[in-house]
Amino acid sequence: MKGERKTRKGVVVSDRMQKTRVVLIERVYRHPRYQRVITRSKRLKAHDEANASRVGDRVLIEETRPLSKEKCWRIREILSRAS
Repeated sequence: MKGERKTRKGVVVSDRMQKTRVVLIERVYRHPRYQRVITRSKRLKAHDEANASRVGDRVLIEETRPLSKEKCWRIREILSRAS
Protein backbone atom coordinates (compact mmCIF):
# COMPACT_ATOMS: atom_id res chain seq x y z
CA MET A 1 0.00 0.00 0.00
CA LYS A 2 1.28 3.48 -0.81
CA GLY A 3 2.53 5.42 2.20
CA GLU A 4 2.80 2.31 4.37
CA ARG A 5 6.03 2.28 6.39
CA LYS A 6 7.95 -0.87 7.23
CA THR A 7 7.70 -1.89 10.88
CA ARG A 8 9.74 -4.42 12.83
CA LYS A 9 9.65 -5.78 16.38
CA GLY A 10 12.90 -6.17 18.25
CA VAL A 11 14.79 -5.98 21.54
CA VAL A 12 16.93 -3.02 22.62
CA VAL A 13 20.50 -4.27 23.11
CA SER A 14 22.29 -0.94 23.66
CA ASP A 15 21.21 2.41 25.12
CA ARG A 16 24.62 4.07 25.49
CA MET A 17 24.07 6.73 22.82
CA GLN A 18 21.93 9.81 23.30
CA LYS A 19 18.58 9.58 21.49
CA THR A 20 19.72 6.39 19.71
CA ARG A 21 19.09 2.73 20.52
CA VAL A 22 20.52 -0.40 18.93
CA VAL A 23 17.66 -2.83 18.29
CA LEU A 24 18.20 -6.53 17.55
CA ILE A 25 15.74 -7.89 14.96
CA GLU A 26 15.47 -11.67 14.66
CA ARG A 27 13.99 -13.39 11.64
CA VAL A 28 13.13 -17.10 11.60
CA TYR A 29 12.61 -18.89 8.30
CA ARG A 30 12.86 -22.33 6.74
CA HIS A 31 15.68 -23.05 4.30
CA PRO A 32 14.24 -23.50 0.79
CA ARG A 33 16.19 -26.67 -0.03
CA TYR A 34 17.10 -28.28 3.30
CA GLN A 35 13.92 -27.34 5.22
CA ARG A 36 15.98 -26.53 8.31
CA VAL A 37 14.80 -23.67 10.54
CA ILE A 38 17.29 -20.80 10.38
CA THR A 39 17.48 -17.75 12.64
CA ARG A 40 19.04 -14.60 11.21
CA SER A 41 19.53 -11.42 13.22
CA LYS A 42 20.22 -7.79 12.39
CA ARG A 43 21.24 -4.87 14.58
CA LEU A 44 19.54 -1.63 13.54
CA LYS A 45 20.04 1.84 14.98
CA ALA A 46 16.75 3.50 15.89
CA HIS A 47 15.94 7.06 16.99
CA ASP A 48 14.44 7.50 20.48
CA GLU A 49 13.71 11.19 21.01
CA ALA A 50 12.76 10.93 24.70
CA ASN A 51 15.45 8.37 25.69
CA ALA A 52 12.54 6.32 27.06
CA SER A 53 13.64 2.77 26.18
CA ARG A 54 16.21 0.72 28.10
CA VAL A 55 18.20 -2.44 27.41
CA GLY A 56 15.92 -5.48 27.28
CA ASP A 57 12.74 -3.61 26.25
CA ARG A 58 10.71 -5.04 23.35
CA VAL A 59 9.99 -2.22 20.91
CA LEU A 60 8.20 -1.57 17.64
CA ILE A 61 10.34 0.40 15.20
CA GLU A 62 9.31 1.97 11.91
CA GLU A 63 11.24 3.11 8.88
CA THR A 64 11.81 6.84 8.46
CA ARG A 65 13.96 9.19 6.41
CA PRO A 66 17.72 8.95 7.03
CA LEU A 67 18.50 10.72 10.32
CA SER A 68 22.25 10.06 10.17
CA LYS A 69 24.73 7.87 8.31
CA GLU A 70 23.40 4.60 9.78
CA LYS A 71 20.10 5.60 11.40
CA CYS A 72 16.89 5.39 9.35
CA TRP A 73 14.49 3.81 11.87
CA ARG A 74 12.65 5.29 14.85
CA ILE A 75 11.00 3.73 17.87
CA ARG A 76 7.22 3.98 17.50
CA GLU A 77 6.28 2.35 20.82
CA ILE A 78 7.60 0.27 23.69
CA LEU A 79 5.72 -3.04 23.66
CA SER A 80 7.03 -4.41 26.97
CA ARG A 81 9.55 -3.33 29.57
CA ALA A 82 12.57 -5.37 30.63
CA SER A 83 11.94 -7.29 33.83
